[in-house]
Amino acid sequence: MPLGNPEIWLRAGSILEAGDSRVVDVSDVVFNRASLRAAALPVYAGIALADVCLLDSEAPGGEAMEALMAADAVGFDTESKPTFRKGESSTGPHLVQLASGTRAYLFQISRLQGADHLKTLKAILESPRILKVGFGLGNDRRTLESRLAIRLANVLDLGEVLRGPGHRGAVGAKVAVAHFFGQTLQKSRKTGTSNWATAHLTERQKLYSADDAQVALRVYRAWADAGSVTLPA
Repeated sequence: MPLGNPEIWLRAGSILEAGDSRVVDVSDVVFNRASLRAAALPVYAGIALADVCLLDSEAPGGEAMEALMAADAVGFDTESKPTFRKGESSTGPHLVQLASGTRAYLFQISRLQGADHLKTLKAILESPRILKVGFGLGNDRRTLESRLAIRLANVLDLGEVLRGPGHRGAVGAKVAVAHFFGQTLQKSRKTGTSNWATAHLTERQKLYSADDAQVALRVYRAWADAGSVTLPA
């Protein structure tokens, strides 16, 4: 591990869907939060813009369907336009991100109505065979079902399973990247709270959202290598 005082253990709890027989053992994986804050770590490079594929009604989706449906696991996240007024309800998600180890696919919801990309997205997210991994996925199940009639299946929230005794709250992507890769994940608050409902995403938005999904998959792979993840037969 890149950082090391064994004061806080990452242990996986049984928080998956009822009936899931997955067994996770990461008892040898440790990190110290104070060390993470104090360390001068190199910057996590992130995904290249050329490896980000924006899917809307005009973009062909055959490559995305083929790559994602062939995967055993994909990185997963969503973005929504923030609400700032009291009582204002979110109309999101406005963007759904899925990532393989080499590419990230951004599904721009407002521009997918009637397009085959929605069928692709639904097939992947509802597949019990493909594991969807991400951070902070608490609201995604509800919003995807209410807006898009998509029922998530086989989802793993890394923020919850990487949490152990002595660690209050969910583990974030920044802590996980520092722990597993010895690098700093830079996340712009300005970009994170930008207008995700816009028809034309900026390069910063594309990279920010793509990294959110792909870094989750990379952390999951590193976590699985460090411990053991046994999937049900």
